[in-house]
Amino acid sequence: MAHKLETNKKNAVAFYRMAYLGEPAKAVAQYVGDDYIQHNPAVVDGKQPFIDYFEEMHRDYADKSIEFVRVIAEGGLVSLHTHQTWPGNDEYVTMDFFRFDPYGKIVEHWDAIQQIPSESKNNNTMY
Repeated sequence: MAHKLETNKKNAVAFYRMAYLGEPAKAVAQYVGDDYIQHNPAVVDGKQPFIDYFEEMHRDYADKSIEFVRVIAEGGLVSLHTHQTWPGNDEYVTMDFFRFDPYGKIVEHWDAIQQIPSESKNNNTMY
């Protein structure tokens, strides 16, 4: 079971990095199962809408970057905690959750995003 968790973690990072950096069709072909359920209200269910969304994002914001801060797996779920920097130095913390099917393919996604503020009432990082 530990091997499967590590494989799912590696595949979730590879999938997200590939899609985020401009190759969503390749990411879907390599890592997504037959069906893809999307819980982000800005993206339609299915593989092609995911590809379309990330292709448009890459066209509009090619200079964005991503760092993976944490990757956690339990059962068929993998969560990614990331730091994203967008053009104009807008920085965001994201948390993405992926559900894997028994064949090791991604079939469902949830996410949350929060902009990193310029000021904080505490000295803690958002990570």
